[in-house]
Amino acid sequence: MEPAAALLARHFAPTRLVRARTLSAAGREVFLKLETDLPTGTFKVRGAVYALSANVAKGAVREVIAASTGNHGAAVAFAGQLLHVPARIFLPTRPNPVKAAWIRELGATLVESGADLSAAIDAAADYAARTGGFFLHDASDPDVPLGTATIGAEIVDEMPAVEIIYVPMGDTALIRGVASAARRLKPSIRIVGVVAEQAPAYFQSWHSGRVVETDTADTMADGLAVRRPLADNVAAIRTLVDDVTMVSEQELLSAIRLLDKQEQVVAEPAAAAATAALLKRNDRERVAVVLVTGSNIAPDVLAAARA
Repeated sequence: MEPAAALLARHFAPTRLVRARTLSAAGREVFLKLETDLPTGTFKVRGAVYALSANVAKGAVREVIAASTGNHGAAVAFAGQLLHVPARIFLPTRPNPVKAAWIRELGATLVESGADLSAAIDAAADYAARTGGFFLHDASDPDVPLGTATIGAEIVDEMPAVEIIYVPMGDTALIRGVASAARRLKPSIRIVGVVAEQAPAYFQSWHSGRVVETDTADTMADGLAVRRPLADNVAAIRTLVDDVTMVSEQELLSAIRLLDKQEQVVAEPAAAAATAALLKRNDRERVAVVLVTGSNIAPDVLAAARA
């Protein structure tokens, strides 16, 4: 993790950890880790910049390829621009327009392919195999969690009293990194993963101890819209994660509304999932940290939350 922290420190400062006034209460302090401070508005640049840097250091990368619902794609586009590597990003058809705009503004080639993330991954993998480009697969690349681990280290360094961290759980690169770093620095810490009820594949896999695929992942939280877990990731979260909670679409909207109106934080649905879980659960830890992982909310979803 130390090489990743040193490299990323050259590009951006630690993100803010701020007290959430409306979520804190007598006997319990809640803090928001605002990954929305980062370039492209999400935590994803940590893993993308470090992973692409590590591969460029090994030799020339003619093109970096990614599949994404948007945020990982924008992060890879940012990393490609930073490191002067052309980027090609595969997204499902009809992607979040805010995220697609980031990708185009950062100079990457955007390819819409397939009905969901799994189909976009298959298209990206096929293209990479045909062209010899570097497929930076968020869910399986070994360097991505080393980048996200810097989040866990920042939290414990700044708030040693933290007892529990709530983490949105999409392809699990985020929670694997955060949990591994936080547990190394503070073994007693509890890690709670959060998935969308309408994309329960990793929830079911965590509980059963085996890969459970779902037919669909039809949630407004596109960053959590995974239907095809990876076996290695299931094994890792079974070791690293203390509990996994599902939140409904309405609970996501309510959390977006609370963060927006009460804390002046704009969060997309996946980014509000950890807040939704904290509101839903009855955990008793005295110091909690909630990850707010991205601000790229689609205009129609923000309008619905504010209605």
